[in-house]
Amino acid sequence: MTDAVTDRNLALEAVRVTEAAAVAAMAYLGGGDERAADEAAVKAMMERLDTLMVDGTVRMGEGEEGEVEDLYTGQKIGTGGAPKADVAVLALEGKSIIARGGYNALSVIALAEDGGFLSVPNVYMEKIAVGPGLPEGVVDLDAEPAENLAALAKAKKVKVSDLVVCMLDRPRHAQIVAKLREAGARIRLILDGDVSGVVATALPGSGVDIFLGSGRATQGVLAAAALRGLGGQMQGRLIVRNDDETARLRKAGVEDPARKYELTDMASGNVTFAATGVTTGPMLTGVQFPDRGLATTHSLVVRSKTRTLRYIEGHHHVSKLSRGT
Repeated sequence: MTDAVTDRNLALEAVRVTEAAAVAAMAYLGGGDERAADEAAVKAMMERLDTLMVDGTVRMGEGEEGEVEDLYTGQKIGTGGAPKADVAVLALEGKSIIARGGYNALSVIALAEDGGFLSVPNVYMEKIAVGPGLPEGVVDLDAEPAENLAALAKAKKVKVSDLVVCMLDRPRHAQIVAKLREAGARIRLILDGDVSGVVATALPGSGVDIFLGSGRATQGVLAAAALRGLGGQMQGRLIVRNDDETARLRKAGVEDPARKYELTDMASGNVTFAATGVTTGPMLTGVQFPDRGLATTHSLVVRSKTRTLRYIEGHHHVSKLSRGT
């Protein structure tokens, strides 16, 4: 993916992939069936990926081969005979969001040069991320929350009490939440969607200064891909919870599970990131159906090569989305 024209074409094609998945998932809004929504998004995404002009390999997807039918790690996608590319996908971030009719569900894809994405089993990952324009290494995964907040506040020339920390609302984060509140920071707890939470740190006007906490490694790699284009900083470390995960990591070639990954360890080279809103959130407007058979989508696409962020509004005939038109 080194040719500039190819880069631009792939950026638009990547958006078409997430648009199709988002529209397919939206049909299950509020239906209470997470699995059906996810399966619809995966099917629509696969249909579009088959038309993508790359010789692609899924490095981070829905699961391992044998666990899921499509979008598994190692699966080949695209038309072949084109630039080799690593692909990281999340057909539907926020399955439970769609099931309950909530906010901030996304469809996400990232493309990198061959070998550009960290490839590990979809275990959990500790994450810390901040936006652009800050001193290198201003925050660190190994530092205490209060230390990171103090360093970030100093770099931004604000008080700790002015900082907003975004993190998933999970029982496992209770101790971190207590430390953040003791330090005086404000906290925005989100039900799902840590890709959008990380990306928010780098978007002007989002009101988010730092992302903390643990979530799936897939989301970590995708978030890293986005930050490569937005200029942020991120660190991650895999979490090993049992012997099965240890064995899976060993099989995947991970020699040091305790390694602290920097941003370019997770997403390197020339990276393209695209996301489409399924339901409305702080980053994107969700899919709208203005008329029978028509859909409107709102997406963003980021390219690390040019540090360009584009918002794209798409108007679609729903019947043609799954046919690659």
